[in-house]
Amino acid sequence: MTDAFPVTIYHNPDCGTSRNALAMIEAAGYAPVVVDYRNVGWTRALLQDLLAALDAKPRELLREKGTPAAELGLLDEGVSDDAIIAAMLAHPILVNRPIVATPLGTRLCRPSEVVLTLLERRPPDFTKEDGEVVPL
Repeated sequence: MTDAFPVTIYHNPDCGTSRNALAMIEAAGYAPVVVDYRNVGWTRALLQDLLAALDAKPRELLREKGTPAAELGLLDEGVSDDAIIAAMLAHPILVNRPIVATPLGTRLCRPSEVVLTLLERRPPDFTKEDGEVVPL
């Protein structure tokens, strides 16, 4: 990472999409700040900043698969943004990933190759963990 082009990835190392996004960033020659949000958690201010940068509502970042979202009633209509954020603070895994922030913007990088839109330079070539070749 350089001061001129910082890259931060909010990362879950157990997620293949997140691992692929991180690998693409590194293959492009960046040394990103890697935030394993499952361990460090979220703050309300950080979530609100990311949501503003993404121009998104909390429900748009809510991960359903492999999380307690349904059990917590978060998938029901009418659940408030504040309730979703409170749940995300209590259960960091509820936030979808990976989220990448660079001087070019902040995006939820699903699929992982979305990360390429946030980088000044791209890796020379890249093959995902599953063998899919990413066209560059």
